[in-house]
Amino acid sequence: MSEAPATVNSESVVTVLVAALMNLGIALAKLIAGILGGSAAMVSEAAHSAADTVTEVMLYIALRNSAKPADERHPFGYGSTAYLWAALAAALTFVAGGLFSITHGFHSLHDGAEGDYLLSYIVLAISFVLESVSFGRTIVQLRGESQRWSVRPRAFLRHTPDTSLKAVFLEDLAALIGLLLAATGLALTEITGSPVYDGTASILIGALLLVVAVLLGHANVSLLIGKSLPPRFRGAVRAELEAGAHITAVQDLLTLQLGPTSVIVAAKIDFSDSASGEQIERTCRELESRLRERYPMVMYVFLSPWGEADPARAAE
Repeated sequence: MSEAPATVNSESVVTVLVAALMNLGIALAKLIAGILGGSAAMVSEAAHSAADTVTEVMLYIALRNSAKPADERHPFGYGSTAYLWAALAAALTFVAGGLFSITHGFHSLHDGAEGDYLLSYIVLAISFVLESVSFGRTIVQLRGESQRWSVRPRAFLRHTPDTSLKAVFLEDLAALIGLLLAATGLALTEITGSPVYDGTASILIGALLLVVAVLLGHANVSLLIGKSLPPRFRGAVRAELEAGAHITAVQDLLTLQLGPTSVIVAAKIDFSDSASGEQIERTCRELESRLRERYPMVMYVFLSPWGEADPARAAE
């Protein structure tokens, strides 16, 4: 077994903090514009940004707590706390953002169209620029990390255990779409004089937040329960083990994502009958060293010599 303290992904921390600070300022501006202009969509957008701000604060807490080193009570570290906090953040987005926006939109469908929307348009335009900056930074990080693993950004986003990156990506994307919905609702309400379009925009913004919350909740709950590594990663680890000296087959390979930066690898290995105890020990040490060198997130390696290999099971 090998032990090493988890480390915080500094890029993810900066990405989360940048998004949180931008969303806080945007939420206040949207709220003022919504109240002064009497727009339900703007108030919903303010709730959207406020929920995103609190969510990103929770993601920051998750990143910091998950990096605490292992101790006697928690021998595998605190990596899974990242998924707990992220799941709570998704629930907050669902309730505070999605349900509020939908409820507020329904209540506003028959309100009179009132106020001057000029301030709202200005706030929406500035918000779109700021959200684009945050989204651009997230895209840069996403592309960089996907290139590091030689996979497409979409595949990396689907399988990455760094749920903070996934959360910021989805929230920024939803924010940009929400701004376009709010601007469209305001414009149609101003042109027609009907509040239905503004209220409908608020409902659509809420529905968008519900979709994001469900996606993030599902991803984090799956990791919190215990999820193996993607098939491509497992295949690479199996190939690394099978290349070891005196190894005839890898019978069972189990992997578990403990946290954003920590993984367990456990395997039952069939060694050749001629291998001595010393050779088996040396091979296990070499394999552990190679795995950790190639994949820094592999924190714990358990290799168990086993009996004769079952060819059918080994092939599977």
